Amino acid sequence: MKAATLNILTPFKQVKSLSPAQVLVCSYALAILLGTLLLATPLAAEGERLSFLDALFTATSAQCVTGLTLVDTGTRLSFFGQIVVLALIQIGGLGITTFSVYLFIYLRVGVSARGRWIINETLLHSPAGSWRELVRSIFVLTLVIEALGALMLSFVFVPALGWGAGLFSAIFHAISAFCNAGFSLFSDSLVGFRSNPLVNMTITFLIILGGIGFLVMRELLEFFRYKAQVKKRHPRLSLHTRIVLLATLFLITYGTLMIGWLESDNALLGMSALEGFWIAFFQSVTTRTAGFNTIDLNLFGAPTLFLMIFLMFIGASPGSAGGGIKTTSLALFFAIFYSRLKGSPHTSLFRRTIPDEVITRALALVMLAITLVGIALLGLLIVQSPDLAHEVPREFLSYSFEAVSAFATVGLSLGATAKLTVGGKLIIIGLMFAGRVGLLTMAFAIAGRTRRTAPHYAEENIMIG
Repeated sequence: MKAATLNILTPFKQVKSLSPAQVLVCSYALAILLGTLLLATPLAAEGERLSFLDALFTATSAQCVTGLTLVDTGTRLSFFGQIVVLALIQIGGLGITTFSVYLFIYLRVGVSARGRWIINETLLHSPAGSWRELVRSIFVLTLVIEALGALMLSFVFVPALGWGAGLFSAIFHAISAFCNAGFSLFSDSLVGFRSNPLVNMTITFLIILGGIGFLVMRELLEFFRYKAQVKKRHPRLSLHTRIVLLATLFLITYGTLMIGWLESDNALLGMSALEGFWIAFFQSVTTRTAGFNTIDLNLFGAPTLFLMIFLMFIGASPGSAGGGIKTTSLALFFAIFYSRLKGSPHTSLFRRTIPDEVITRALALVMLAITLVGIALLGLLIVQSPDLAHEVPREFLSYSFEAVSAFATVGLSLGATAKLTVGGKLIIIGLMFAGRVGLLTMAFAIAGRTRRTAPHYAEENIMIG
């Protein structure tokens, strides 16, 4: 009897022995596997059911809130399949760990040290006072924002599609936008609504809120609430929030102006100034991890597409539903260069010194991202273009766009997704998974537990540059 009990408890003991990073990776992998099995059933498809690989690709894209698709979500998937995709998007957007911790709180089990570490790595830039209040506020804030977004979109979708289809479409696109997923029930994404100001403003507003991170939204709400109540004292936003807001504003403005300027004589030629602005503004916002589009991206010139690759690579902000190397890493890079040019050994922003450990992690993240995308791009070119002597025009740019889009969990594509071979699909799946879980988390999961102490050898200089 004891032996049988030990055999049953063995898997649970093995789970407890896993590091927090390994738990996080396994959680995402299990959700993707469950989603794959559901999408591979006949109930999930209209007509012939999806192959296991196509179901795996779709489940990974939804769970990793990417938006790259091999099949048309609106026509190829049944209502059940669309619900599965929507559930994966919501779980992936909030994070499986947040769901788990919420269930622990609901069941009054409590949160373990491992759970606190995972929440700290995924959501926090400073210690939290109350875990229960934190997770509850994330859930409430998410539901309220998505509900308001669905309400606004219903004013457009219900008259166009009817009550049932219109309401479901409004809910689907609101959740997809806030979670920065980019999945759409329309075959042309949102091209048909490119001149509609309500759709443009609602979708971009949801994308921006989902991209700045839950903690930033929560801090902003507390900031304005406190400022309204205590007029004599000025509340102070944290350094993290100020960096995120400034970097987000700069990237959106820069992207809008550059796309408008570069495409004024090309894709935007013949459009009114207002329509051209909506297209440039929407693409600038959605490029940084959302995946919707209001124009055929193949109409854009190579400079614009290269700019979009740059914006995709940066991505959203830490603790958000988006991917990429994050806006804070970009800000730190500028701060590092500025500080070193001034001859300062320290990196400062807004009269605050950034810890060396944070600087090291940011540099490691960027280098890992560049290395991973480069290796994946090489693999894509090998498996997709065996005969490089007969390349089609812009093929390198197309697959570069695809690789960065997958890693940054954006979901935009120049049409390369439909051409992927089995090897290409597996590469993109790996990129989406690594981009959503996080490169540093993946590295910690593979390496196992980190050592607190390490040998320190004698120093010796080398030449650089």
